[in-house]
Amino acid sequence: MNPSRDFTVRPARCEDARAIHALIRRHSDALLARSIGNVLENLDRFLVAEAADGTVVGSLAYGLWPEIGDESRTSAELQSVCVEASWRRRGVGRALALAQIERLRALHVGQIVVLTYAIGFFESLGFRAIDKRTIMYKLYTGCVNCPKHENPFTCPESAMALPLSPADPTPGTHAPEART
Repeated sequence: MNPSRDFTVRPARCEDARAIHALIRRHSDALLARSIGNVLENLDRFLVAEAADGTVVGSLAYGLWPEIGDESRTSAELQSVCVEASWRRRGVGRALALAQIERLRALHVGQIVVLTYAIGFFESLGFRAIDKRTIMYKLYTGCVNCPKHENPFTCPESAMALPLSPADPTPGTHAPEART
């Protein structure tokens, strides 16, 4: 545990599945629902933020989008990004995101994508807005079945991406680009 904060970020364990499921359900206004079975099936892709008392106060998972014929262009999507309301603005979301980005960097994915309402938060991590038409794999395999919106283009979430390469600096620590 980092002594400067009162939570720890760690990989999820089987005993965390119900807490993750409940956390996602409590934030169903901004997240797509997951069944407890889906949480368990994807548990190895989840990180959790655990308070000092053992309570799960945040979660973040990822999914992979293959690029057939060019594996180096595989994308990862941040999913189920969620922090308990009482724990927001305490660095939980940032710690979860940075830890997950490092896990994905180790997989050598080409970019990390997120569909989000939290534009400013992800911009602070180096993500930039992208056109949803550039992530058609996600739209065809996930968004098209979304129960919340008629189609992916009526969804108010913004698509954002963080391109990765071995030479990229750690997300969230880059200097702003100079304007010319």
